[in-house]
Amino acid sequence: MPARERLLVIGADAAGMSAASQARRLRGAGELDILAVERGHHASYSACGIPYLVGGVVEEPDSLIARTPAEFRDRDIGLRMRTEAVEIDPDGARVRVRDLEGGGERWEPYDHLMVATGAVPVRPPLPGADAKGVHGVQTLDDGIAIRRALEQGRPRRAVVVGGGYIGLEMAEAMVMRGLEVSLVDLADQPMQTLDPDMGAVIADAMRDIGVKLHLGEPVEGFDTSGDGHVTAVRTGNRTLPADLVVLGLGVKPDTGLARTAGIETGPTGGVVTDRRMRTRTERVWAAGDCVETRHLVSGGPVAIPLGTHANKQGRVAGINLGGGYATFPGVAGTAVAKICRVEVARTGLNESEAAAAGFASLSVVVESTTRAGYHPGATTMKTKLIVERRSGRLLGAQIVGEENAAKRIDGLAIALWNGMTAEEMTGLDLGYAPPFAPVWDPVLIAARKAADAVEEDMRTRS
Repeated sequence: MPARERLLVIGADAAGMSAASQARRLRGAGELDILAVERGHHASYSACGIPYLVGGVVEEPDSLIARTPAEFRDRDIGLRMRTEAVEIDPDGARVRVRDLEGGGERWEPYDHLMVATGAVPVRPPLPGADAKGVHGVQTLDDGIAIRRALEQGRPRRAVVVGGGYIGLEMAEAMVMRGLEVSLVDLADQPMQTLDPDMGAVIADAMRDIGVKLHLGEPVEGFDTSGDGHVTAVRTGNRTLPADLVVLGLGVKPDTGLARTAGIETGPTGGVVTDRRMRTRTERVWAAGDCVETRHLVSGGPVAIPLGTHANKQGRVAGINLGGGYATFPGVAGTAVAKICRVEVARTGLNESEAAAAGFASLSVVVESTTRAGYHPGATTMKTKLIVERRSGRLLGAQIVGEENAAKRIDGLAIALWNGMTAEEMTGLDLGYAPPFAPVWDPVLIAARKAADAVEEDMRTRS
């Protein structure tokens, strides 16, 4: 009988526990021993739900937890919480771990190592960035800390630094909590993943709920009180008083542990893997926010921190660790969010990304309604398509609108995934009924307009 192997997992959230669970489905406890270590207080939770926990839409932190440590242990998956991996020794096939509660360190051996260390919030190297009251947003522990600060400290003024998805969602959450909210961003518009014409709609929506936007202003530092608590955010133009600061500057792959061990990282900072999620270090696998992957349109490496990718990559790694065969093809950059009353979605490349990837492109924008115009509840929405000149192949899409607008991005993502052209998309058989769409769905109108633009461009160039 072959000796039992051991899988050691670093990080017990989406990617790590998806890998552990899938490996366990394929290999029983008598064949594969599984141990996961997690430095935080929670495992397998929805990080995307943190802004809703802070805003009070979700009442209890436990609501965001998909599976408890006890549930994993019941499935013969060992899980040690508050245990931090501090060193990987690939030559010795072992990991040094530290007990963050009781103290002490020990070496844990492995036959297979799964690195799922996630991402860490970007903290600017500025005076006062580590002050009390300056919060990053990445883990459930972060969300609980912010909520505790709101409930116990009773702040009146919040400043959010950064205008990406998390920054905007956290600004809205602070408004829901009754705070005066300012948002500062170095960029001239929020949502840099959108083109400026679409991002302008988001800016208007934020102003409508009372968020003061200070765009195009670099943050220069954070003022603090005598006890080290933040009191203000200084920009190049002004000083904004603050009782609480949220950093919404995005995240970066948490790969310090891997890099120190000689595990290769790429230009995005993420761990390099093949399509099966194997690293170039023997017996070491990686998945989730700590890895880089391939963008299916540009073909270049990207690091896009989303739970959807993390779960899929973890599943792929787990199947392979369990003796099966699976691959992760890459990502299209599809994302969706709700900011105030506005829904926003994107897939593929925006105009600047398409140009950077070497594409000659055309863009069209159409304004339509989410339902038949005569049906109660119909609202306006904008759909933007970016297509390749001559071929008309879809390169990217963006949607900004109100209720029932954003999820149309899924159809566009499928079209993009399959390399469809604007002309081919005009014949898509999409569902129609007045409560759901006008007879010409906004996607079809945009596709028709894009196909016409490609044809006109060909005529003028011939």
